[in-house]
Amino acid sequence: MELRDSRRLTGPNLIWDRMGAVIEVGLDPCEAERMIELWQGHAHSILSAVGWGLQQTSVRTFPGGAFMAMSAPADSLYAACEVNEWAWKTAVAEFNDDDSMAIGKGAHHLMEEIEKESSAELLALQDHAMSKNLSFLADDELVTIGLGIGSRSWPVDELPTPDSIDWSELHDIPIVLVTGTNGKSTTVRLLAEMARHAGMTAGLSSTDWVRVGGSILDTGDYSGPEGARRALRDRRTEVAFLETARGGLLRRGLSVPRASAAIVLNVDDDHLGEAGVHDLRTLAQTKLLVSRALSDGPLILNADDPELRALAQSGHLDTTRKLPAISWFGLDPRQEQLRAFLDGDELVVREGGQEKTVCKLSEAAITLDGAARYNISNCLAAISAALAIKLPIEAIAAGLQTFESTPEDNPGRGNLFELGGVTAFADFAHNPHGMRALMEMASSLPAKRRLVLLGQAGDRTDDSVRQMVQIVWGTRPDRIIVKEMDRYLRGREKGAMATLIEQQLEIAGAPPEIYSRCESEIEAVKEALSWAQPGDLLLLLLHAEREATLELLADLSHRDWKPGEPITSSS
Repeated sequence: MELRDSRRLTGPNLIWDRMGAVIEVGLDPCEAERMIELWQGHAHSILSAVGWGLQQTSVRTFPGGAFMAMSAPADSLYAACEVNEWAWKTAVAEFNDDDSMAIGKGAHHLMEEIEKESSAELLALQDHAMSKNLSFLADDELVTIGLGIGSRSWPVDELPTPDSIDWSELHDIPIVLVTGTNGKSTTVRLLAEMARHAGMTAGLSSTDWVRVGGSILDTGDYSGPEGARRALRDRRTEVAFLETARGGLLRRGLSVPRASAAIVLNVDDDHLGEAGVHDLRTLAQTKLLVSRALSDGPLILNADDPELRALAQSGHLDTTRKLPAISWFGLDPRQEQLRAFLDGDELVVREGGQEKTVCKLSEAAITLDGAARYNISNCLAAISAALAIKLPIEAIAAGLQTFESTPEDNPGRGNLFELGGVTAFADFAHNPHGMRALMEMASSLPAKRRLVLLGQAGDRTDDSVRQMVQIVWGTRPDRIIVKEMDRYLRGREKGAMATLIEQQLEIAGAPPEIYSRCESEIEAVKEALSWAQPGDLLLLLLHAEREATLELLADLSHRDWKPGEPITSSS
């Protein structure tokens, strides 16, 4: 048995809708039942000892371990982690017949930690905000009531009294949560473009940045709660589109208490085996946590996704509460339940029993005239969400027409470069679902020869790598370059992932003369360009050195580079 992790739960999560603390523990099957029973007993004892007798516990098991959670007041979550850890330690001691970890020995210290962290002022503000149906965001530095243009924020050590606040100035704004295995970043950015055409300043969080209007507040992976708070605390934000990744949902829970709409784009094999998620059903339930932020707004689901369809048909989309209305989107117009769908070469919506064309595929640049089927789905999801927050259909259509997957607006998501007759397609595809969609798109594009740049992070399973290699080799590319990614070894030895990819290529039947290895992503891109001839298509899957690679490709395009010329950057 081992204690693997201890953390705060700051919003509704896969265990329950409560705030609190959770530990992740590893357990052998022979000891699991006994240890869970001991932890529950010790948890209730220590909760009573520190004055939290009304708090509750919950356990969620998974193969090889369990999550053990206890609820706690919102102002004492760090202390709650210590309380939970002490309950675990005393349970382990009893399991091992060790009487040195009695409950009473830790209670005094834990009560001191609770006293240091507790804040009656924070709880009073939270209660008032809830009574007025206003969102309440709190972290180590700031407390915020209301959202965006309707918000006010205060340092945690300078909180006002409720009667000193002009509550009439505070209000929430429309929020759309976007989750799924792939397509999240593209969809939130497309929605922001639609809002711009509606004359609204959009705040968005994504895996690349937090942005309000045209201003990037910070770069990096902000697809979790921190990014959401950054966007929602900016008083320029009139509407928010928040990328909501699996990791943040599992580690902290939902980042916001309520939303106007929520999208689940798709569910497929990605990160299975991590954080207690070992199958697609549990992964789908994790992503469907976004439904818990909805009261009147729709849950927008992909009718083409088999896991989501199966959950809907079984009535188990979310077993914890009654679901809001479901709005389906999909590529098959014969499905009568669809709100937004593809009909021939048109993106269409059903409203009031009538069908209305939003725009043609040829007008929506990111669909590549329909070749990028995955981006058609992203467009349909965005249309559904935009209608849910009452954006004018004219603004929705204009957003579809002006949004492009350029390195500036949508880096690493289907960025196209024309280089002296060579087409380079740079993308972030990093799992079997994304790879399948990308290779389907590439197969529909004309090309003299095709090259694929292939690599993977070390934390992906061998089976995931096998699937990706099979998908790639199934399209029979003319050349494959396997790249090393030292930045993403993630527990594997240097060279191990590249070797695994090469082994899987051999097993799949790829001739050894068509694939080779490069020691870095940028060097692999340069080798691909050296190989290329006019009419070729290069599928460049970028992860470790994406920014530098995109800069190189943009520079070569600007200088009208042609195959056979030196591959150097002017910067």
